[in-house]
Amino acid sequence: MADATPLDTPLAVTDRLFFAREGATLDQDSAARLTHSALAASDDGELFLEYQESETISLDDGHIRSAGFDTTLGFGLRAVAGEATGYAHSGELSEAALKRAAATVGAVAAGHAGAEAESPRSTNARLYSDANPLTGMAFGKRTALLAEIDTYARGRDSRVKQVMASVAGAWQAVQIIRVDGQRVADLRPLVRLNVSIVVEQDGRRETGSFGCGGRFGYEHILGESHWRGAVDEALRQALVNLDSRPAPAGEMEVVLGPGWPGILLHEAIGHGLEGDFNRKKTSAFSGLLGQRIAVPGVTVVDDGTIPDRRGSLTVDDEGTPTSRTVLIEDGVLREFLQDRLNARLMGVRATGNGRRQSYAYAPMPRMTNTVMLGGPHDPGEMIRSVKQGLYAVNFGGGQVDITSGKFVFSASEAYLIEGGRVTAPVKGATLIGNGPDVLTRVAMIGNDMALDPGIGTCGKNGQGVPVGVGQPTLKLSGLTIGGTAS
Repeated sequence: MADATPLDTPLAVTDRLFFAREGATLDQDSAARLTHSALAASDDGELFLEYQESETISLDDGHIRSAGFDTTLGFGLRAVAGEATGYAHSGELSEAALKRAAATVGAVAAGHAGAEAESPRSTNARLYSDANPLTGMAFGKRTALLAEIDTYARGRDSRVKQVMASVAGAWQAVQIIRVDGQRVADLRPLVRLNVSIVVEQDGRRETGSFGCGGRFGYEHILGESHWRGAVDEALRQALVNLDSRPAPAGEMEVVLGPGWPGILLHEAIGHGLEGDFNRKKTSAFSGLLGQRIAVPGVTVVDDGTIPDRRGSLTVDDEGTPTSRTVLIEDGVLREFLQDRLNARLMGVRATGNGRRQSYAYAPMPRMTNTVMLGGPHDPGEMIRSVKQGLYAVNFGGGQVDITSGKFVFSASEAYLIEGGRVTAPVKGATLIGNGPDVLTRVAMIGNDMALDPGIGTCGKNGQGVPVGVGQPTLKLSGLTIGGTAS
């Protein structure tokens, strides 16, 4: 018999979306029965059900350039036998489609004597609102606000030549059914605001941008103080770039600003601490558990339990509650980020980092909010300690090789440090280095740890998921800078 659930719980909401919607041809009992039959000989697996509403509205030069709304519904069925995974998905949520998927994934466990993995522990944590942000504010109000952003930005400075702004929102409802009948559900809001401004002076054009967001309703980012702050920051960056000079090249001391520069930590170090890379021994950190990999004082955590943050999840996409996982403690490597499959094969606990982009993908180890904790130093003291160097405040894109740890990152906002003072802004600075090596070059750790404003999306194996980063101001004793100065 179907279990009774209170009307306002995530389970009850997802039951209505998946099993009690108009025209539904799949009921809860059939879903549980077919999941049990498909996975009975497997070591692990689950039925992942997803419903999502999403929208994006973009404005360019005072006109709505695009407005899109999308609804998706579907399931993914996974069977795991040893290291092998069978996965089938469908946008048709019906008993017939689930039977076809069960027949497909069942082949992976043929002849396998599965030892059923223990289900994740349950949790009563609620890290964000269950409300759908797309229904909390009238659509016309969102479009009118974008036009107001354009008007406000142009009134701030006569050098503004182009204004681009967008809002994006999503509401994802998931339910996970396991072979033993355990059901876990989650309702996930996500919103974001982006502003980009082009300025021109004496024939030179430069751009500045700013974004913010998180797991809450639109009112958190579309209140007047928030969107005006986003415009002001985008304009500030654009005007700074107008005065920038070509960046120098060579090895020099580097000070990284707090918050978003943690993206370098995420890419150059965080990916190398994911369980799949380490189980397969393709990470630069493979085999180093318990060893010192960074200077004393460096502590890095991945925390999926921070309320309302973009990278947070009440439960991951396998149904495991997220956690605060200490990856590096005072310079010593303590733990990797694990989904259920890699944790089982490595004989360790799952850390709640099994994530997927949608029902069309199988889960794998992914970061949530990856943060370096603060230290004892005043940021001003750190700048004063540098005779000649670079102060990198914001980053754009980058590339990382997981196996070697080598990375290349472009700084979207950076300044020269000369004689212990921040001086001229520079353009075209590229930071080049090696993740494991950078951990040994941390010379000072600031007392100003900050989280990013809520803009991160992480790509891995063709899947993108929302993430968060954070760090204090950091001084690195030496890093190679690729510059544009002749």
